[in-house]
Amino acid sequence: MSNTSIVLPRPGTAQVGDAPRPIQAPPEVAFVATFGKLLPRASYLQTPSGRAAYYELPPTSPPPSDRTRLISRVLFVHGVQTPAIGLQPLASTLSSRFPYAQCVLVDLWGHGLTDTPFVPHDPALFHALLETLMVQLGWKDAHFVGYSFGGSTTATFAAAHPERVASMVLVAPAGLIRATQFNEVQRSYLRGGEGLEELARAWILEFLEGGQLIVPSDWKERVGRGEVVAEAVRDWQMKEHEGHVASVVGILRDGGAMDKHAEFTEAAKGGIKGLCILGELDSVCSVQDLNDVGMRNVAVVPQVGHGVVRERVPEVAQLIEDFWIRF
Repeated sequence: MSNTSIVLPRPGTAQVGDAPRPIQAPPEVAFVATFGKLLPRASYLQTPSGRAAYYELPPTSPPPSDRTRLISRVLFVHGVQTPAIGLQPLASTLSSRFPYAQCVLVDLWGHGLTDTPFVPHDPALFHALLETLMVQLGWKDAHFVGYSFGGSTTATFAAAHPERVASMVLVAPAGLIRATQFNEVQRSYLRGGEGLEELARAWILEFLEGGQLIVPSDWKERVGRGEVVAEAVRDWQMKEHEGHVASVVGILRDGGAMDKHAEFTEAAKGGIKGLCILGELDSVCSVQDLNDVGMRNVAVVPQVGHGVVRERVPEVAQLIEDFWIRF
């Protein structure tokens, strides 16, 4: 089965017989051979939905004795398309500034080294992954850093499980786009159906990419210098991860990338301390969007768009450090 022919079931659809087995992710050795060892060696969760990869940046120093409230557990949740490695520069920077914290990055379903479950990709599926990971780590709560779709997932997880979220940083969060902003043809692609899936996949990938995916010609040299070249990672996944494209389509349709205003409002009202960070030129989310759902602590990084989390790591890390120090 090619990765462009897989169509995942939708929420509310009846399943006949046993669910197909999860679509396996590529092996770690193939990923490392292509992109190097920027991430620690993967650990794996075995769940009923499939196998998921996560990466631990362990503490490198004991906690300071003069602090009663410490940033000791941090979970990084990436966006759609680019997996955990896309947050590695930010996670590494924050880990060095908070050396007593255990920092963990996770590959969400269908990304990186994590399988694609052959089930609806609704928010509950991703919440269950985060919950299972926290149980495996022995964490009662964590400070969340979520980017784009990971920001939406963090907000909806906080609304559903506020006791698990010590604080939340939402960087360029998705979730507040309204499906009504799309035209009828585009909405038909979001609904899907027989005869539409090939066109829907092409439109969804182009919409998320902001055009055609263009991999820089010097990406191998840049990777050799220790850079994360997100376009090359996305291209690799589409070629090597059989379930990746299906997961991307499922996430945009059903995962919580749109119309999550009620859940954001619930998270904002729950008393969880939060910070939102936006690029000034971001077309996915605005200060007004966040204010409308009750999220008032918003910082704007000038002259950058939705890619702020990778393009402006020093500024983003400083904003998060300042927020955590005041925690």
